[in-house]
Amino acid sequence: MTLQRRVTILGATGSVGCSTLDVIAEANAAKPNNPPFAVEALVCGKDIEALAKAAIAHRAKLAVVADESRGPALQSALAGTGIETASGRAAVIEAAQRPADFVMAAIVGAAGLAPTLAAARTGAAIGLANKECLVSAGAVFLDAARSAGAKLFPVDSEHNAIFQVFSRKDDVEKLILTASGGPFRAMTLDAMRSATVEQALNHPNWSMGAKITIDSATLMNKGLELIEAALLFDMPESAIDIVVHPQSIIHSLVAYRDGSVLAQLGAPDMRIPIANVLGWPDRLALKTPRLDLAALTRLDFEEPDLTRFPALSLARQALRTGGCAPTVLNAANEVAVSYFLDRNLGFLDIAAIVSETLEEHARSAPVSASSVPGNLDDVMEVDAQAREIAARFVHRRH
Repeated sequence: MTLQRRVTILGATGSVGCSTLDVIAEANAAKPNNPPFAVEALVCGKDIEALAKAAIAHRAKLAVVADESRGPALQSALAGTGIETASGRAAVIEAAQRPADFVMAAIVGAAGLAPTLAAARTGAAIGLANKECLVSAGAVFLDAARSAGAKLFPVDSEHNAIFQVFSRKDDVEKLILTASGGPFRAMTLDAMRSATVEQALNHPNWSMGAKITIDSATLMNKGLELIEAALLFDMPESAIDIVVHPQSIIHSLVAYRDGSVLAQLGAPDMRIPIANVLGWPDRLALKTPRLDLAALTRLDFEEPDLTRFPALSLARQALRTGGCAPTVLNAANEVAVSYFLDRNLGFLDIAAIVSETLEEHARSAPVSASSVPGNLDDVMEVDAQAREIAARFVHRRH
């Protein structure tokens, strides 16, 4: 890297956003006379205390909070610093469109769709940590990125692993995504029926936000990653396997037609894939945990149990169906996870709600389930339909 890169972070106070700031801080501290990164804008949902602290520490030009009611408090927190402030959804879009070389897209859920799409249309490099852009709006998002010349860098450890070992597509036989198996990997189906929120949030290897942690417990996270991988690497569903690997050391593998299998290994630390995309094509020198292969003693692999974790089958079904199905899958899952986190839905009911919503939407939705959303408005219409259907099925359980 010879030129300083301007970086905007959408979702700056979340897990990926904070890890991105950690990487930037360490990289800049290593080169105080020629820091490789400058922070352009930081965006958060509502945590203005964390946002203001980060904006000051990293000398951001702009700090934006999506919750408009928190705008005055943010302005007060940053008074006299010279840091520009703004609030509201329109301000988030404007922040995403500011001149930047790299935009980390880490806003969780459908809320990240519009700002990430806006960033892609500027032609900036996008660090994609928001699954919904591809799962819910794959064709729309990829078309916008291609038209603007925006390069997409996968940040999820699994897709970043594939990115690091993927060469010519014609030589690739299959992609193999690894899954930790989550906190319920060895739990019986009967025990999972009464699983608590606290148990589901107790991930054995990773520290993440609540929604993605629940997705890891149901393995829906891996189902969404399956859809992402198909779109990112232009691979058919039949050429993507999922294997449970409880140590989370091998993050993904690529099998080639000559029998070679290339794997990317690393400690379960999100700073590693983040550093990879921030520094690309160079590698940043970071004080991340190093692997001691002798100390590992073993690496285990097993097939996922589709009876206990039906979310994987639902995601494959949605990918095969195409059209609106992935959008419906994602929206229904967000609704079900939200109700579970609020203790208004059982753990196993999460996948059941998604399944029922997929079936009902295909049967009765105003927008045809077979049609591919042509723009963001189409995506959001399907998303809203699915959320209404999912909420209706949740309420029937009470």
